[in-house]
Amino acid sequence: EARRQRRLLLVVVCVALLLDNMLYMVIVPIIPDYIAAMRGGGGTAGPSAPAGGNGSGGGNRSLLPARYPPTSGSNEDVQIGVLFASKAMLQLLVNPLSGTLIDRVGYEAPLLAGLAVLFLSTATFAFAENYATLFAARSLQGLGSAFADTAGIALIADRYAEEPARSRALGTALACISFGSLAAPPFGGVLYEFAGKRVPFLVLACVCLLDGLMLLVLAPPGGTGARANMPVGTPIHRLMIDPYIAVVAGALATCNIPLAFLEPTIANWMKDSMGASEWEVGLTWLPAFFPHVLGVYVTVQLAAAYPHLQWFYGALGMAIIGASSCLVPACRNFGQVIIPLCGICFGIALVDTALLPTLAFLVDVRHVSVYGSVYAIADISYCVAYALGPIVAGQIVHTMGFAQLNLGMGLANVLYAPVLLFLKNVCQMKPSHSERNILLEEGPKGLYDTIKMEERKG
Repeated sequence: EARRQRRLLLVVVCVALLLDNMLYMVIVPIIPDYIAAMRGGGGTAGPSAPAGGNGSGGGNRSLLPARYPPTSGSNEDVQIGVLFASKAMLQLLVNPLSGTLIDRVGYEAPLLAGLAVLFLSTATFAFAENYATLFAARSLQGLGSAFADTAGIALIADRYAEEPARSRALGTALACISFGSLAAPPFGGVLYEFAGKRVPFLVLACVCLLDGLMLLVLAPPGGTGARANMPVGTPIHRLMIDPYIAVVAGALATCNIPLAFLEPTIANWMKDSMGASEWEVGLTWLPAFFPHVLGVYVTVQLAAAYPHLQWFYGALGMAIIGASSCLVPACRNFGQVIIPLCGICFGIALVDTALLPTLAFLVDVRHVSVYGSVYAIADISYCVAYALGPIVAGQIVHTMGFAQLNLGMGLANVLYAPVLLFLKNVCQMKPSHSERNILLEEGPKGLYDTIKMEERKG
């Protein structure tokens, strides 16, 4: 029964992560046209059309995946860049609070609250009629993500306490994140084109509502009292100064910078440097999904066979990201561009899949086995990259050039890879005698401990 419940909870978390990333990317082919229509532009995005849009009139919008519109300096482009970054910015600010709250009240209630806020955000997108409402909806999504994403990943780490099951479960969650980012632009483009502007958001809102109801059935917050004797987690500021956790957080931020900075800039560069057509720009990132999933699968299998080399998988991923990033400016056609982009996504999969379980293990052996704050730190690492990308990347390209941007990002990853050697001996650490471990060793004295003992036996 415990195994079946944790599998269903894994499904709930994966759907929540999928929804969050679909909402994050579904507006890519919609928003420029949406904003232009609000201003009386007749339903066309004009010069701010996203990569993959035809920009020639009200109809025949491209249904291919597109990325962030370039920030060319116009007021509309700046507004779009700020709109995309607002989600990550608010998420960055809220994560320290959400991590602390999750550690104190458990994982289910914050996850449910995050899904409720995501539902409200999605519904607000559907009925928005001006830029201020769009900005509020996007920021509200950041608030929901700070709770749903962090609580969801922490819940997986808690329910899948033993390796290699934990790596497999987290790998499944990462695959859902990748699929959500890939599927959202064509999903949004198709429904926006043929069903209207509200339908993509209403569909996502309904799925979000169903996911929340499923969570209520499986694990009603406070319904079982399972968290009554749960020890208080280590404060987030103490986790931040843990050198091992700091190294992992730095790696997660550094490896995601190339992706976050290329998304808003590569479309313009492809058009200017190689005369790429609209369909080529729209398809740029489509093939990258497959090496990302492959990277997740390979890392999970390697971690099961050689768990002591998690640091090496992360370092290898950063080296691949660095080399691939440096190769992007040398590409001269659409086919060549796909190769380094696939390399970047493959490397990110290696780093994420290797280091996310490492964070949970570090908490187990060095702190209290409560995971809200440590995965809030991981979420902060991601948000640093994605908050800066839509705003900063275009300015760097304008002042220094696209090639220099890629060389700098590649060099940063290559130089950071050896830092992961610091994690080489992590697998040899012995679990600390935390309050939770002592309770489990002495036998169950409360409902929470009894449940954990039954899960271990199962």
